[in-house]
Amino acid sequence: MTEGLITLALILAKLLLILGVLLSAAAYLVLMERKLLGRMQMRYGPNRAGPGGMFQPLADVIKLITKEDFIPPQGDRAIFFLAPGLAALTALLAFAVVPFAPPVNLFGRELPMVVCDLNIGVLYFLGLSSLAVYGVALGGWASNSKYALLGGIRSLAQLLSYELAMGLALIPVVLMARSFSLTDIVLAQQGLPFALLNPLAFVVFMISTAAECKRLPFDLPEAENELVAGFHTEYSGLRFGLFFVGEYINLIILGSMVTVFFLGGWHGPFLPPIVWFMLKVLAVAFFFIWTRATLPRLRYDQLMHFGWKVLIPLSLLNVLVTGAVLLWLKG
Repeated sequence: MTEGLITLALILAKLLLILGVLLSAAAYLVLMERKLLGRMQMRYGPNRAGPGGMFQPLADVIKLITKEDFIPPQGDRAIFFLAPGLAALTALLAFAVVPFAPPVNLFGRELPMVVCDLNIGVLYFLGLSSLAVYGVALGGWASNSKYALLGGIRSLAQLLSYELAMGLALIPVVLMARSFSLTDIVLAQQGLPFALLNPLAFVVFMISTAAECKRLPFDLPEAENELVAGFHTEYSGLRFGLFFVGEYINLIILGSMVTVFFLGGWHGPFLPPIVWFMLKVLAVAFFFIWTRATLPRLRYDQLMHFGWKVLIPLSLLNVLVTGAVLLWLKG
């Protein structure tokens, strides 16, 4: 009984710690993006709230709390309330299987640095990424607005299309690691990261991740100049903030997945493992911010053509080639 209570207490402590770190990281990732975009576009970015703009996330939260919470009179109120929470919740739940460091010894017992080390962690991640589209699609539909509905439909088609390529890009990783556990996948990269062993899968996964995060050049769900901010047109106040937080938490989660699947996870010389993990996640986030400042938005037909006629065939070919090479090496 005591052992079970200790295990439960450790799990709850890890959950609270991860929740606090994720929410803080999402807030300051917004500040980092605004600062970097400002420098890349030859301007300053936020620099008024606190030293160097460090209190800007707090000012943004206060602004969202004090804004009027508008609800469309003809919309579906229940689904309108549910959609932002669903978008943020699915992003938060995905981090439960992310191993961010090797197990540590605490009070004479081994403590894994992951909330739940599932032996089907890859399938859990893919399942939650599939559920994430519901928050966006339901938010657009429940608003009873043609602009929000168009944004939701675009988002649904885009996310479902690029999930296929993302899932196919992970099959070579599972084949090389011979496990669906994310911890085993990290341990299998002690020598070389899978980004070097299978660069095509890495490139396809990175592109699919950008589409899943709705980052440029794949931000068609929000295409402001066409859809008046897309699926969250009718949202304001804290509910708009939940969509926003969910998007940046999703960016951290997918950056963590890129790190786990292709960049060797916590492995690295000289620095502590958790520092290596955080640096790799920040490097992936910086890459997505850099593309936002650099690349133009695709047309919708170009986006769908690229997903179905380029990424998916390349992913299927890569699965066949990887399987053949592994069989040849085994024989």
